[in-house]
Amino acid sequence: MPDFPETSDNFPHKDLCYEVVGCAFGVLGALGHGFHEKPYENAMAVEFREKGWNFRQQPVYPLYHHGTLVGEYVPDFVVEDAIIVDVRVVETIGTGDVGQMLNYLKVTNLSLGLLFNFQHSQLEWRRVIPSDVRNRKVSTTHSTI
Repeated sequence: MPDFPETSDNFPHKDLCYEVVGCAFGVLGALGHGFHEKPYENAMAVEFREKGWNFRQQPVYPLYHHGTLVGEYVPDFVVEDAIIVDVRVVETIGTGDVGQMLNYLKVTNLSLGLLFNFQHSQLEWRRVIPSDVRNRKVSTTHSTI
């Protein structure tokens, strides 16, 4: 998989990515900031449905070790079988959030994740892209708008 530097404007599913980000801005504009995560997650589902996109909310991905189920990963959304979307209401998106998204990408074998933080009046979001399949290094773009 190619390396996509933080500043790169060349990344997988670029057009869909920007549309999903637009949905998050629409949700923040409509609901305001600071609620619990679930209302934002459900509002994002409304946005995706209105766009006519195929998406799965809270899909379960099993994690196996030597054929034995050892855990599950449950991202908020998989949109168009291309992008993992996860909603947060936290002080700031941290390395733990990015690490969790990286695990979602590894388990789903997808190449783009979006994290949205609705805690503040300005939307904070990160685009997460694995840059090396073997050791799953991550490239992130951090924005507060």
